[in-house]
Amino acid sequence: MNPGTAHTSGGDARTDVVILGGGLAGLTLALQLRQRDPALAITVIERRAHPVREAAHKVGESTVEIGAHYFADVLGLRDHLEAEQVRKYGLRYFFTDREYDVQACSEMGVSKLLPTPSWQLDRGRFENFLGDRAREMGVDFRDEAVVRTLDLSETDAPHTVAFDHAGERQTLEARWVVDASGRAGLIKRKLGLAMSNDHDCNAVWWRIDGQSDLDQWSDDPQWRDRFTPARRVNSTNHMCGPGYWFWLIPLASGSHSLGIVCDAKMHPLETMNTFEKAMEWLRTHQPRAHEALDKPEYTLQDFLFLRHFSHGCKQVYSKHRWALTGEAGLFLDPFYSPGSDFIAISNTYVCELIGKDRAGEAIAPYAEIYQQLYFSFYENTLTLYQDQYPIFGHPQVMPIKVLWDYVYYWALLAPLFFSRRQADLSILAKLKPAFAEGRALNLAMQALMREWGTRDATPDLREARAYDQYEVEWCREMNGGLTDELDDAAYLARTQRSMAAMRQLASEVLALARAAIPDMGDHGLDALLAKHDSSAHASMLPAQWFVPVAEAA
Repeated sequence: MNPGTAHTSGGDARTDVVILGGGLAGLTLALQLRQRDPALAITVIERRAHPVREAAHKVGESTVEIGAHYFADVLGLRDHLEAEQVRKYGLRYFFTDREYDVQACSEMGVSKLLPTPSWQLDRGRFENFLGDRAREMGVDFRDEAVVRTLDLSETDAPHTVAFDHAGERQTLEARWVVDASGRAGLIKRKLGLAMSNDHDCNAVWWRIDGQSDLDQWSDDPQWRDRFTPARRVNSTNHMCGPGYWFWLIPLASGSHSLGIVCDAKMHPLETMNTFEKAMEWLRTHQPRAHEALDKPEYTLQDFLFLRHFSHGCKQVYSKHRWALTGEAGLFLDPFYSPGSDFIAISNTYVCELIGKDRAGEAIAPYAEIYQQLYFSFYENTLTLYQDQYPIFGHPQVMPIKVLWDYVYYWALLAPLFFSRRQADLSILAKLKPAFAEGRALNLAMQALMREWGTRDATPDLREARAYDQYEVEWCREMNGGLTDELDDAAYLARTQRSMAAMRQLASEVLALARAAIPDMGDHGLDALLAKHDSSAHASMLPAQWFVPVAEAA
């Protein structure tokens, strides 16, 4: 018998781990568990039939560094990503609210690929590949299976799952149950674990059969060339305005994924909750995008919307051998594409817990610690989005915010995952002061940028600037350094250098904000930066980005 398949004992089928949901989170968890322990019996129960269609109507097509590294290197799927998905030219931002002439407005992105790669995922194609790979590795993957009852044990007895599959009711006993069912939230609903947050945003999204080449949106040769050799269409494109952003993501199947994400108070869902309304909304807020997409050859493939998509959870890991991962637990906001990141982080903690249980260790203290860490990553990342949508259209403040948010990510959370230290409690104890300082700096900076962007409520969108992140040396170095193999001493030393870079950037942004608005509050930054010597650190803000346009010319 294949050691990875469920077996029958005493009349009931048994397995070591049953995963409820065979989407992105569930299938990648199954692969990660099998890689760590080939003897582990794993069963995945998925409601939908496989294979699914390409350009499936799921959000989460854009990856950034942690998620991309998880798929490519932790799970070993790089060959598929390179051959069957789209290598992306980073995240790109256009500040073009109500402006047709995109060449007259500011844009932020990269002209060349940063060292650490990421991809755009055709979710249907990727999940079909994951399903095939899981079966090849001995995972018992049952599609078209519907969970009917779930009995969770609070003793050493197994959990029990009853589900309908192949026309009959089946029962499965499992030592571990992991809920990866997405918004169905099987364990969350059963145990009353749902928790709302104060990030009130909505989203609508759709796919079209075909792709619009953004480089053709203007005849201006300088605009066309200002980010060469990058092709704009291969970026995760954000068309930004006050209270919203509109995404364009190319899929390897030839479709274009499109979506509007907005602050519910500023742009009610009812103004865009059908395809016709969404296109009319685009006509007003992004007229060049509307013209490019309003073509008869672009067949509509699907349309969906979701109200108040961001949510928390009261508990995700239990000493009683159950866990939640992916959207079944937490979901933040798609602006910086963190969905796959949090799948990677959560799946890794689940693997750690199951591994310790298999080794005979008591998991209760680890379940508590890992949950505290995971929740802290979620809460700190949520601050990048919460109450910040009103400034998303600001062409001067938002490029600064993007730089800050990248530094925060590249300095602390991303290196922790890349270095395989996210469950290393000894190193985490030593990192605690840096994470605490980073959190304090970030809270202050988000408040500063929010005040700046809201007080300067009518910026000139036609001060066109090209913010090329590839030209910024520290962007290339911090991004490329994620893959460095460092011992603990070198890793901690680099973290201290990264913290100094964060302080320097914060001090420069505070000075710039005060120059723009002399009575700007410091939001606690003066105290946090009291011991920082700006003259001893290289400048972080590219000077040419923030001088008046006439001087820059």
